[in-house]
Amino acid sequence: MLSVKKDHKPFMAKFKLSYIAMLIVLVLLAISALPNLYPNKSWLHVRNAPHSETQVVSSTNALVTFLNNQGLKVKQGLNNQTSINILLNEPTKSAQAQAAIKAQYPHTQVKIVEHATSPLWLQEFGLSPIKLGLDLNGGVLFVLDVDLDKAIDEQLVSAYQQAKSIIIKQKAHGLKVLQTGHGFEINAHPNGAKKLTPVINELQSRFANLAVSTTSNGDIKNAKFTYSEQGRSNFDKEVMSQTLTTLRSRIEELGITEAVTQRQGKNRIRIELPGVQDPTEAKRIIGATASLGFYQLKEIGGQTFDMQSGGTIKLDPVPIFTGEHINNATIGRDDWGKPLVQLSLDGQGGDAMSSFSKANIGKPMATVYSEYSQNAKGETVKKSEVINVANIAQHLSSRFSITNMKSQQAAADLALLLRAGSLTAPVTIVHEQTIGPSLGQENITNGLAALMLGMGITLAFMAMWYRRLGLIANVALLLNLTSLVGLMSLLPGVVLTLPGIAGLVLTIGMAVDTNVIIFERIKEERRKGRSAYQAIQEGYKQAANTIFDANITTMITALILYGIGYGPVKGFAITLALGLITSVFTGVYVSKVLSQTVYLKMAKKAGVNAHA
Repeated sequence: MLSVKKDHKPFMAKFKLSYIAMLIVLVLLAISALPNLYPNKSWLHVRNAPHSETQVVSSTNALVTFLNNQGLKVKQGLNNQTSINILLNEPTKSAQAQAAIKAQYPHTQVKIVEHATSPLWLQEFGLSPIKLGLDLNGGVLFVLDVDLDKAIDEQLVSAYQQAKSIIIKQKAHGLKVLQTGHGFEINAHPNGAKKLTPVINELQSRFANLAVSTTSNGDIKNAKFTYSEQGRSNFDKEVMSQTLTTLRSRIEELGITEAVTQRQGKNRIRIELPGVQDPTEAKRIIGATASLGFYQLKEIGGQTFDMQSGGTIKLDPVPIFTGEHINNATIGRDDWGKPLVQLSLDGQGGDAMSSFSKANIGKPMATVYSEYSQNAKGETVKKSEVINVANIAQHLSSRFSITNMKSQQAAADLALLLRAGSLTAPVTIVHEQTIGPSLGQENITNGLAALMLGMGITLAFMAMWYRRLGLIANVALLLNLTSLVGLMSLLPGVVLTLPGIAGLVLTIGMAVDTNVIIFERIKEERRKGRSAYQAIQEGYKQAANTIFDANITTMITALILYGIGYGPVKGFAITLALGLITSVFTGVYVSKVLSQTVYLKMAKKAGVNAHA
């Protein structure tokens, strides 16, 4: 009887290739996880305020001595050309130190800046620790209410004013504009009926969501303007989208890079600012609803505006251009040392300014500053006032300045708001919560203690119950945790929260569950008389479908949580989803390679055929 010897070389080549690929992935994820061993530290950057004529802080030693006397022990102080940088023994007291320095040296700027402590070679690769959420890093939570009803009212008022301007511009005699409860209407008398359609067309070209219905009442033709249900829905979506974009831009201007800004419900926005220990400036800028517009003066008709200096003035209700066409805004001083804001316009704004200034040299142009506020009754009202009226001395283009600012701080705030964009709807901060960094550190300590306890018990159970296979499972479990941390550090936008740590603990349990299913299958195959190597192959093969089905259903749940949740729920969903990926990778593939490698080496030592 002849026996045919199988050639295992193709199998072994494939086996080695997959082993190398897995090893590369594990090494890369381990390297990306390394920066988490070097957490960032909060430094205080102290510098003189812009345009300060005197050196307020004389030396690093003087500042260090002052902080030490306040009970805020300094670990390190550095002096460079632009600022004095201070690191405290307890970085969680940075906000307290910031307040003390501002009180002692009012003409300074003090910022809390995160500095990386990881080796330079890791920083050169762009690797950094996992971004920590509000509950772990401390910081500020704002929930803002966007007044969509007020925005729609303002839009209708603007459409009403522009309708009057269009009628004057087109010389449409016989047309009269009247305000109604939920919009406005244009009445066309017999001699003006033919002129109604061109006015409607131009008005609708300016306000895409505006609905019009025409009726006849004897010789008078009426056109009623309002927002349909679909038009209102589209308008609300546009306002919420624009508000989110503007708020994100403002937060970036403040230098806060780890913020979470997302829609919550129909008309609310949730803003999380991890690491922000002084919410005053953030609150002042985020909640501001200022906008800027440039208008032509009108001698006949027009809209009445209050002047900042007192009195009133008539302006064209249609602006020459608004703040949305401003590319950049910086502060400066004029020839008399007074603060001003220098503007740079985009192409559309520059063209509008160029054509208007060319045709109106020697004539005045008004700058209108508008903002929302609450009156004594708690109602949101819009206040608009003319902050500047200046004659156009020459042909202007995309660069010019706003002068006569109240103060340097007012100029700086206006420049920031103009760079970030104005809000089309008033926003109100309805909830504010500050979480101290010490509480965040306590959450980290407790969360990690729970993680280590759960992992220790799991490792001990697997080692005792499954012996050699249990040790392999434990190695895979440690690789799983390392891979998950590395993946979370690598992916942009992933933030670790306290529920996220709970997700890490759950991931360990699910990874162990994967190994238990596989090992029980291997035991069954061994009882059938298969060799150790064959039992491992069959055990992993048969368990794979069950494991994939279970993880896919859990992944669907995680994606749903991520899609509809916010804050802590979303943090848990992210960790759970990524944990499922790394659990399958390490629990099914990596542990299979480890098991086969161990049993092959054992078989070679014993001098037997592992495949027999």
